[in-house]
Amino acid sequence: SKGVADRVTFEDFKTSTTNPNCDSECRDIGMLDDFDKLVKPDAPTKGSNKASPKARDTLILLHQMGNHGPAYFKRYPEAFEEFKPVCMTNELSKCDNQSVINGYDNAIRYTDYFLHNVIDTLKAYEQDYDVVMVYISDHGESLGENNIYLHGLPYAIAPDSQKQVPVIIWSPASNSIDKNSLLKVINQPVSHDFITPTLLNFFNITTDEVAGAPTFFKTAP
Repeated sequence: SKGVADRVTFEDFKTSTTNPNCDSECRDIGMLDDFDKLVKPDAPTKGSNKASPKARDTLILLHQMGNHGPAYFKRYPEAFEEFKPVCMTNELSKCDNQSVINGYDNAIRYTDYFLHNVIDTLKAYEQDYDVVMVYISDHGESLGENNIYLHGLPYAIAPDSQKQVPVIIWSPASNSIDKNSLLKVINQPVSHDFITPTLLNFFNITTDEVAGAPTFFKTAP
C-alpha cells in the first residue's frame, strides 16, 4: 500500500501463507478465498457450525496485481494463454510488438475472469445486503506504440493509452443505487477524482469537503 493504508486493516495476498492460489506467482483470485471473513470479520471459520453475525457497512478494496508490466507473461496462469506468441521477458523492446500485445491481452483475460468471480461472490450476499462492485484501473499502458512502453509519462505528453482507463460498476437488480442516473452520464468524461464522492454516496455519508462534487452517477453542472 506504500503507506497509504497504514491506518486500515490490510492483508497481503502475495504469499502462499495467505493466498491458496499460488503457482509460479500468487494469483489475484486468491483474494476471494474465504471472502466471508472480509464481509463479516467476526464470522466463524470454514467448517464451523457457529452462526455468522450480520455485517456492518463495509468497504473492501481488492488491489490486483492485474496486468502490471513489464512482465505481462507472469500475470496469468498458463490456462489463460489464448494469444500467442508471447513476449517472455520484461525487456519489452527485445520482443516484437504483437507478442507484447498478446501477453497483455492474456493478462486482461485473467482480469476478466477475476471480475467475473468477484461478481459471482457478491451475488451470494445480494439477498441480505446492498452490494456493488466498482472496478477502475489506476493507469493505462503503452504497448510499444511509437516505441513507448508501460506508463508514467508526464500527463501533458502522455499518450491517451496511458491516461484512459476502464470503469466498471456492477450491482444486482435489487440494489438501491440509482442506475437511471448512471445511464444518463454514461458517455460523459469521468476521472479518478470521482471515486471518493461516489463511495461516500454509496454509504450515505455527507461531508463539506466533497459536497456537490461530481460522481460516476452525476457529473458537475
